[in-house]
Order: sequence, then C-alpha cells, then structure tokens
Amino acid sequence: MRKFHYIFAVFTFVVFCILWMTFETPAILSFDKKAADLMYGIDFITWFHNLGETNVIFGVSLVVLIIIWVRLRDYKLMFFTFLTIGVGFGLYQFLKRVVERPRPEIVDQYTTFSFPSGHATHGILFLLTLAFVFSRLVKSKKASQIGWILAIIIFMLIGLSRVTEARHYASDVLAGWSLGYTWFTICSWWYRTSNRIHLQKTNSNE
Repeated sequence: MRKFHYIFAVFTFVVFCILWMTFETPAILSFDKKAADLMYGIDFITWFHNLGETNVIFGVSLVVLIIIWVRLRDYKLMFFTFLTIGVGFGLYQFLKRVVERPRPEIVDQYTTFSFPSGHATHGILFLLTLAFVFSRLVKSKKASQIGWILAIIIFMLIGLSRVTEARHYASDVLAGWSLGYTWFTICSWWYRTSNRIHLQKTNSNE
C-alpha cells in the first residue's frame, strides 16, 4: 500500500474519534438533520441496505474463504479476511455498547444502539476485502481497478441507505466508514508485512 493510504487511515481514525466526542453538539446535530431531510425516502438507495445485512456478508465471506483456499492456498489471506470481516464485526458491536447513542426516533425503530453504523462499518470492510481478494485472483490490472471502484460505490450506497431509511444518523455512517477504513488498513498492513517477512526469510535460507 502507498504511504497515502496509511496517512488517510490516521485521518479517518481521527475523524471517528472526533465524531464520537461531538455527535451531541449542535453542529453535528444540524448536519444530521440536514442530511436526513435531504436523503430520507430515496428508494433506490434504500435497497442497498440488503447488501449490508450481516447474514449476507458472512455468507459471501464463507464462499470467499473457500475460493481463497481452493485457488490460492493463501492461509494468511484467509486470516486477513477473518480479521477484517470477523473481528471487524466484533469491533463495531463492542463500540456500539460503549458509546450507547440512541437511534433516530421513528416508528418501528431498532432497539440496538446507533453509533457507529454497523452497515457502514461492516459494508466498507466487506467490500474492500472483496476487492482486495479479487485483485489477487485476477491478473488484469484493469479488472482489479474496476473491482475497487465498484467496491467503493457499493459500500457508499450501503452506508447512505441507513440515512434514507432513518435507521441511522449521517454522523453514524461517517463514523462507520472511518472506523472501517482504519481497521481495513491495519489488517492490510499486517498481511503485507507478514508476507514480506516470510519472503525475506525464504530468500535468506536459499
């Protein structure tokens, strides 16, 4: 990964922390209200929440793990997928219980906490992981780039769907994206570093 990605991961972590500390301030509440007024009820975007459902993400992830095992036999990549999607799920669930922000007040609202948005956090981790794995399965650089672009578009639509449904505040979604990108970058750093160390050890033993 380029240095830019690590710098941006630090930035997104700072954004997450700031949103955590300020989501009750007038500025953030005003931002959330404007975003809700602008996006509420956009049916096209609302549909994408289905792609961010936990059972869909874990189901597809299981298939991805099987593909990695059959095609690549890359056990570090399998563990990377577990870290991003599996541990990432536990991370945002833990933070929801720590922060305890109530969800927007609507009829038939969920009873779980709102911050950060699980769909936004898990969605970005899921889609970026798919793009990361796909880039290792294909030889075409263009195909890899298309995979990354589609991943970005879809995880953004998944996150925005929570605002169009009024299931989350916009600041919950921004926090979810920020947390997800930071965690994904940490996991990517681990994967690349462990592969580089293994390669160095292999070359030194030859």
